[in-house]
Amino acid sequence: MTPATYTLPELTGASDADLARAFDAILHSLSREAHDVETPEQLEHFRVRWFGDKAGLINKGAASFVRLAHDKRLAGNTFKQVKESAEQLYSELTSTIQRTDLLSKKLGATLADDRASASIDLTLPGTRRSIGVEHPLTRTMREMTAVFAALGYSVRVGPEVETDFYNFEALNFPPNHPARDTQDTLVVAGQEAKPLRERLLMRTHTSPVQIRSMVANAPPLRIVIPGKVHRNDESDATHSPIFHQVEGLCVDTDITFSDLKGTLDYAMKAFFGSSVKTRFFPSYFPFTEPSADVQISCPFCGGKGCRKCKHSGWIELLGCGMVNPAVFAAVDARRIENGLEPAYDTKKISGFAFGMGVERIAMMKYGVGDIGQFYSGDLRFLNQF
Repeated sequence: MTPATYTLPELTGASDADLARAFDAILHSLSREAHDVETPEQLEHFRVRWFGDKAGLINKGAASFVRLAHDKRLAGNTFKQVKESAEQLYSELTSTIQRTDLLSKKLGATLADDRASASIDLTLPGTRRSIGVEHPLTRTMREMTAVFAALGYSVRVGPEVETDFYNFEALNFPPNHPARDTQDTLVVAGQEAKPLRERLLMRTHTSPVQIRSMVANAPPLRIVIPGKVHRNDESDATHSPIFHQVEGLCVDTDITFSDLKGTLDYAMKAFFGSSVKTRFFPSYFPFTEPSADVQISCPFCGGKGCRKCKHSGWIELLGCGMVNPAVFAAVDARRIENGLEPAYDTKKISGFAFGMGVERIAMMKYGVGDIGQFYSGDLRFLNQF
């Protein structure tokens, strides 16, 4: 802004018209001079010049015109209007300069950052971002699920917070079964006022998804269920309060134990190699009858005996069995409660179910000695996969 040379106009007379022309000239000059103000420093100079207490053109000079006027009351009112207009213009100018100065500072900081960035040698090799990989448990579940998907099984999932009905009652666990104790099951607090079947808990297996699927769908049904489960277990090398399972269910007409054996034999060969053999031993589960434990020949020593199979040549891997008719009865009862037709008449249909722990299989497959390593978040461990 060029130095201001404006001075107050001289009055040619003291009439009201002369006074009005002088004040108009002052406002015109004030506005024109304000147009050239661009920086905070220029704004301060402008303020002192026009509004200063001692030599300000408005407060000191223009007020002297009032004393020369014939009608001082009219002149005073006119001066008041001029002063208000001048102060309004100054306020708007101040806001504009402050915003401009702030933007200028931000722009300067950005340019400084750009200059700093420009100092980086772009010809140097950059830091390569690591490509993530699947967690070994996720990979194991996906591979196991893919084996059964190739057999025509669809994948189902369900909630981790379940009711007692889906987790225990419908699966033929009696009310006094030890698995219902809080020493074995993580229950949700404040459920005592609810009926037992409606009380909430953390699911102890993925079997509730089997019940939910049968309640919602009539047979035939072929599903595989991967998911996280919770039990009140102490953490050690082979146990964790959180772990994963893959379960399967097949329900149709004329399903036999031979179908179960053939399905699992194929699945174990597909997962561990064609040389793996399977064998079945009688067992007990409330939701299957008859029930069996399944062992596979050790894929590491070929059945000769090694440390991983405890020199037996066999590794126990999963449990299975034919679906207990009591489970079908519970499913049909819930279907009727939901307004659906019963669909699981044991005279017409049958089925089998199986379930296996993902961590156990992953530990065996990858040679992991402590289940806690899967949950440690230690990149030195996870980077191996």
